[in-house]
Amino acid sequence: MAEGDTWLDERETAVLRWRCRRGLVENDLFIERFFNTHGQRLSSAQARGLGQLMDLSDNDLLDLLLARKEPAGDLDTDEVRTVLAQMRKRS
Repeated sequence: MAEGDTWLDERETAVLRWRCRRGLVENDLFIERFFNTHGQRLSSAQARGLGQLMDLSDNDLLDLLLARKEPAGDLDTDEVRTVLAQMRKRS
């Protein structure tokens, strides 16, 4: 965890999880796997990266999750790239 980063508490994690609900089941599968793996211990950096990804349309998010595209512009941050890698990783 980076310096100055904090862990999300249970309520913050629940709010973030609710915000991550998507219209495409394919996206939900990636998101569910991410929360099953990392949801017990999410950092504020992960939350920021995930929040930026959730601002995308479903199709743009799916393109990133399937590695059809890579983050560019404002999305090309360490936080987004870290969360994206975690979401893409198969257990």
